[in-house]
Amino acid sequence: MAPISAALAISFLPSPNRFPVPTTASSSSRIKRTARFRCCADPSSQSQKQDTAAAPPTLPPEKPTKESTSSLLGISTSTWSAGVAGLGFLETGYLTYLKLTGSEAFCPISGGGCGDVLDSDYSAIFGIPLPLVGLVAYGLATALSLQENGTDLLPGFDDLDIQLTLLLIATSMATASAYFLYILSTKFVGVSCSYCLLSAALSFTLLFIRVKDFGFERIKKFAGIQLAVAVIIALALTNSYSSATTQLKGTDDFVLEPYETEITTESSPFAIALARHLHSIGAKMYGAFWCSHCNEQKQMFGREATKILDYVECFPNGAGKGKKMTSECQAAGLEGFPTWFINGKVLSGDQELEVLAEASGFVAEGTEQSKEIAPN
Repeated sequence: MAPISAALAISFLPSPNRFPVPTTASSSSRIKRTARFRCCADPSSQSQKQDTAAAPPTLPPEKPTKESTSSLLGISTSTWSAGVAGLGFLETGYLTYLKLTGSEAFCPISGGGCGDVLDSDYSAIFGIPLPLVGLVAYGLATALSLQENGTDLLPGFDDLDIQLTLLLIATSMATASAYFLYILSTKFVGVSCSYCLLSAALSFTLLFIRVKDFGFERIKKFAGIQLAVAVIIALALTNSYSSATTQLKGTDDFVLEPYETEITTESSPFAIALARHLHSIGAKMYGAFWCSHCNEQKQMFGREATKILDYVECFPNGAGKGKKMTSECQAAGLEGFPTWFINGKVLSGDQELEVLAEASGFVAEGTEQSKEIAPN
């Protein structure tokens, strides 16, 4: 404070003509130092503040939009995933409604096979309706695909989390679909299920899309996880269906009395000779009176030849509530109808006569036109 007080004192001194005051070097230096102090702000600092006030506010950087890693036919894989999963969600939603309300399923293909499968023991896993499980899986896949496409439905998921989760969901669904196709071809021989086939097609398509999105080189890092998920799904389904049995639709609601289907075709000489050969070697055909494919097999042989065959009816007392297969059919471990047992071989489903002849080692006598030979 000494320099400031000195400067103030000097400014009020009278003129040197009246009161001469000797000056020294020290007082001169003090006066020079006090000249640096000002009452107002420094012009340079004031201009800086004006520049700062005039500058527009800085906006936060915009979040970059996610670009699709891959595309199919010019459409991003996330859009494809959302579309395919959305179709699966609608299908399983319809089937879930049918299952929970007990309504009759509409089958685009005639034959009633849709209801046979949807009402069987294989339509639930650990007591949970299978369509409901599919509804949840397809719904989650749809939401994640939309999230990947830019819709903020599931906050907290980054791109890698979404991609990996979608890949594992698609792997699980494709594994389950492959398992169900095996069940359909072995336990429900001759039964058509358009909903089962559609769901399988959607599952495999979704898996292909997710693999395409990941890239075949990059996906090798997660092959072990995919394999583990597939094994777990297969083991879970096997354990759940270990005690399942193939039943006719509505077995808990009514009893279907046995009936005979008329064979309208005539037997050819080849069919009669083949039937006699099959009878002589002990070949057997297991079937059920309500099985349309069993009836088709009999029509191939014709009226005369069918009477010669060793045919085993597995439901002689009818089918439905309280009715069971015969002990012989249960012991045979049948997976569907019809089933042929020929020389230790098992042939499932209706077979062409030539296939049965080859399996049984039948060789027709006479010319190459074996179907025209006369019966013995």
